[in-house]
Amino acid sequence: MSAALSVSTLSEKHRPTLDQALEAIRSRAYWSPHPEHPKAYGETAPADGQAAFEALRGTRFDLGQPGTDDWTGSEVSPYGIELGVEYPHVDADVLLPAMKAGMAAWRDAGPEARALVCIEILSRIGARTHEFAHAVMHTSGQAFMMAFQAGGPHAQDRGLEAVAYAYAEQVRVPGQADWSKPQGKRDPLKLDKRFVAAPRGIALMIGCNTFPTWNGYPGLFASLATGNPVLVKPHPRAVLPLALTVQVARKVLAEAGFDPNLVALAVERPGEGIAKDLATRPEVKIIDYTGSTSFGDWLEANARQAQVYTEKAGVNTVVIDSTDDYKGMLSNLAFSLSLYSGQMCTTPQNLLIPRDGIATDAGHKSYDEVVTDLAGAVNGLLGDDARANALLGALVNPDVKARLEAAAGLGEVALASREVANPEFPDAVVRTPVMVKLDAAKPDDSAAYMSECFGPVSFAVAVDSTADALELLRRTVREQGAMTVGAYTTDDATERALEEVCLDESAQLSLNLTGGVYVNQTAAFSDFHGSGGNPAANAALCDGAFVANRFRMVEVRRQA
Repeated sequence: MSAALSVSTLSEKHRPTLDQALEAIRSRAYWSPHPEHPKAYGETAPADGQAAFEALRGTRFDLGQPGTDDWTGSEVSPYGIELGVEYPHVDADVLLPAMKAGMAAWRDAGPEARALVCIEILSRIGARTHEFAHAVMHTSGQAFMMAFQAGGPHAQDRGLEAVAYAYAEQVRVPGQADWSKPQGKRDPLKLDKRFVAAPRGIALMIGCNTFPTWNGYPGLFASLATGNPVLVKPHPRAVLPLALTVQVARKVLAEAGFDPNLVALAVERPGEGIAKDLATRPEVKIIDYTGSTSFGDWLEANARQAQVYTEKAGVNTVVIDSTDDYKGMLSNLAFSLSLYSGQMCTTPQNLLIPRDGIATDAGHKSYDEVVTDLAGAVNGLLGDDARANALLGALVNPDVKARLEAAAGLGEVALASREVANPEFPDAVVRTPVMVKLDAAKPDDSAAYMSECFGPVSFAVAVDSTADALELLRRTVREQGAMTVGAYTTDDATERALEEVCLDESAQLSLNLTGGVYVNQTAAFSDFHGSGGNPAANAALCDGAFVANRFRMVEVRRQA
């Protein structure tokens, strides 16, 4: 690179981080280079970040990318404020060829240089974490602290994890080999061989509304690190965090001597729906998508020219068999059900509880007692409005509110939802979770618990026994998929049976969580998000399979 950022400069700065990331994905031990606490970013960072966010409102976000034929933007914060940002609307016939123009130089730079450039992009994003946090908060409805952590350091961790996996897979094969085959008394056959990780083509990253950076960064950085240009198509209600990401990436690429058009933004007009058109373009060879099952299925069926990675809907289940920490179990579940108003793809929905009750350290608890006590734990957690706002955030869109209100009519309400006022943002729609009693013995109830009800809705499903709970768990994961499974048991045989179900159905299992780790949270470099082995997702964040099919190893042989 004959540019401001040379390979040697980037190597000196970021090679230790890459090496630590490679060790972390090998050991699965805790590690993160991105601080979780807002104070770690400097005394003025909070005010500077908010000021930077406010300065973006009402502006035209010009990236200088080719093919801009109009300006569009319609983001309104779930907290009630209009962002008023206009973004470039693109002519794909102009933009996509421009994106491909820089591929050869990016490919020839090699895996290490690409990884180091990607880490520099993440580093610069990290320095602006406070600004990104406000952008995530006001597009997703996450409360500020969650937007800061999940939209900032945790998302950056997932991006770096993808870079580490991409690098490891590409260097698995040496770049060069001297090949010599003995021929007895004759001279050996000799070839010089070169192996190049060749990118597939343009990658399309289709962003989601709830976690634009956390769910978007793995695919974005996995594709970029393996040599592919990336076209970022954000959800129309959550453009700003990914537009900022594209802006940073383009600047770093240019400074490193590469074509900035290797990363570009495609924003749609209201109701335009450009994802289908982009996804079936012949130039698009990779697609990353997080969102509804219906569109994920459409992509898998119709974008046949591309390698498609999808995270769709699932029905997450918790089996409650027994516990030696009843209070801890209730507290842990209450937090899991409440965090971000249940608007996480990992939030538990179905709580399977034997109708005869469970054994606990506080004595035997009937089904009704467990449900009542859990409802009480949620009420206790969210009783103070200030604390409730900090945990719940805001409902991301009217569809979530509609599902929440409809859920109360599905059965006996064990925990009623209530409206929470947000003094700072009076127009925010904030609601506590609803919990509904259902019965696995009643066929009419199955329609509710056998489908995803995204949002702050859970079903306390009475089952005849733990064995029946296991069978229902198996059927749910097999038919509907699951991003997470949780379980509470003190019985070794039941624990083994739970593991067997989850191994059979490829579901990620969390057992007996009673402390500060929750079933709906995963740690990059150690935990896998999804498995790719059940209908909820066809890929895991992040493993070797997530990156290895984004490039092809091409060999050049020469006579020695």
